[in-house]
Amino acid sequence: MTVQECYEAMGADYDDVISRLRTDERVTKFLLKILNDGSFQLLTDSLAAKNMEDAFRAAHTLKGVAMNLSLTALYHAAGPMTEALRGRSEYGAELEPLYAAVKQEYERAMTCIRALQ
Repeated sequence: MTVQECYEAMGADYDDVISRLRTDERVTKFLLKILNDGSFQLLTDSLAAKNMEDAFRAAHTLKGVAMNLSLTALYHAAGPMTEALRGRSEYGAELEPLYAAVKQEYERAMTCIRALQ
């Protein structure tokens, strides 16, 4: 799988990321770093523990990483999750579909990124 094919499979914007990072090698370098990032696991664990502060921090980090690497579908899933958690002190059932959307896009992205290894 090429980097461009990976971006297409993830619902991401290859042209945008390549305009900033310039080479497939550089894009790949940063994509592979995501595999070791603990933000999604922190989001999962924090929601399970109903720790809204850590959940917000994790969602915000995912959103930022997705934005910086032009992972459009993940960014669009993490954005609403981040805003729903902003300033929140209690867990609510309305977070569940937002988390499900983040999980779906995160898993799709991770599958594609692992294919680049």
